[in-house]
Amino acid sequence: MPNRIRPAALNQIHGAHMNSNALKGTYVAVKNRLQAAPLYQRHAKLPPPVRALIASGLLALLLGAVLTAIYFYVSRIVAIGFLASLLAGLATGLGALPALFFKHVSLRTLNMMLGGAAGVMLAATSFALIVPGIQYGNQVWPGNGVFVVAAGMLVGALFLELADRWVPHEHFFKYHADVGASLRKVWLFILAITLHNFPEGLAVGVSFGSGDKHNGIVLATAIGLQNIPEGLAVALPLVGLGYDRRRAVLIGTLTGLVEPLGGLLGVAAVSVFYPLLPTGMAFAAGAMLFVIADDIIPETQSKGKARPATFALIAGFIVMMVLDNALG
Repeated sequence: MPNRIRPAALNQIHGAHMNSNALKGTYVAVKNRLQAAPLYQRHAKLPPPVRALIASGLLALLLGAVLTAIYFYVSRIVAIGFLASLLAGLATGLGALPALFFKHVSLRTLNMMLGGAAGVMLAATSFALIVPGIQYGNQVWPGNGVFVVAAGMLVGALFLELADRWVPHEHFFKYHADVGASLRKVWLFILAITLHNFPEGLAVGVSFGSGDKHNGIVLATAIGLQNIPEGLAVALPLVGLGYDRRRAVLIGTLTGLVEPLGGLLGVAAVSVFYPLLPTGMAFAAGAMLFVIADDIIPETQSKGKARPATFALIAGFIVMMVLDNALG
């Protein structure tokens, strides 16, 4: 006998369909009213660069208002940590800018950029997270700081291991070399980059939350430098797949904007709960070491002619080490 749908089920399906149509109708009505507004029509007639400039200005004003409110009504150090993580995150947009002019960057160049970024991040992780994390750990748990940091690093690495299992992704150069890769895989890669940026923002926030501006500035600088090649690695595959260049740059920029959220969470948490400081530093260090060891270094070494990337890594480490001492 043929299956029969009960009247109650039919009513449920019909109701869901009607609700969906109502939502679509509301969306269309709101969209039409917005497009009919004189202000919108005047804005739509402006050249695209002017519209982009206006949008950027409005966004800057909004961020300025948020930072001012945090500075005066929440905490000065929270506002500084949020701003530092925001600037570090925006470096992905700086790295994505070449996509406006090129579809490809040589594999050797991108290898060297990522190798240098890995060296910068290794130095920053060592000098701005692990060493001070042990010091703060000894203040909270005398004589046990190193064990607290070791445990926190393992938790940070395991967190990203679980995150990678939840968001399966490919690595950088598969998309750089093969622009015909599926759009789904490219977006999985972008999602993975965005996910990996969160603990980086958390690290900046935790560093500023300790009250040590030196470590916070060093770490924010290092993460900003590391984000530049990541932004390029996100934008170029999208251009190769036919995306508008400006949209590809915008997407590359947006992948870094999860960092201010992590920064705000980190600086607020450790400012309120001081015992979280060494464990927060350790967690961020473990997560960043996972990204460096699992993503960046293997890719710079996997396509042959890896020696320039190796020396770029060493150079990045030395530059960051010198910068760390110069800022001290």
